[in-house]
Amino acid sequence: MATKKRSTGVKLLSGGNPQIPKGDGPEPVRAYLDAMPEWKGEIGRELDAMIERLVPHVRKAVRWNSPFYGVEDQGWFLSFHCLTKYVKVTFFNGVSLDPEPPESSKHPEARYLHLREGDALGAQLEAWIVAAAELPGEELF
Repeated sequence: MATKKRSTGVKLLSGGNPQIPKGDGPEPVRAYLDAMPEWKGEIGRELDAMIERLVPHVRKAVRWNSPFYGVEDQGWFLSFHCLTKYVKVTFFNGVSLDPEPPESSKHPEARYLHLREGDALGAQLEAWIVAAAELPGEELF
């Protein structure tokens, strides 16, 4: 799939994932959210707002063209990434959530949630975010 530039000047990679330089804090995450295409951007902004509301003092960063969310001194608990047909939400310690998010991973602890166009972000996702933020996270970088 060819890459293309958004009106924001950000190149979209395969699946419509924005190519954003790595960085720490809310600014690079905001750049990622602003560059997410169409319905994926709506999901990304709603997910980001939900995380901010549910996890006081959440840490944010962009690495590997994806936003990451963490808690100081606990590591990173969640990330997401644009794919062609869905936004893939990664819970790094997802096997410890009850119930577990529905999609398995090659990494034995991680679980995924695929959010598709028109999906509502509901109470189960909120519960997973709160619980994931309370668990030990991953020290990925």
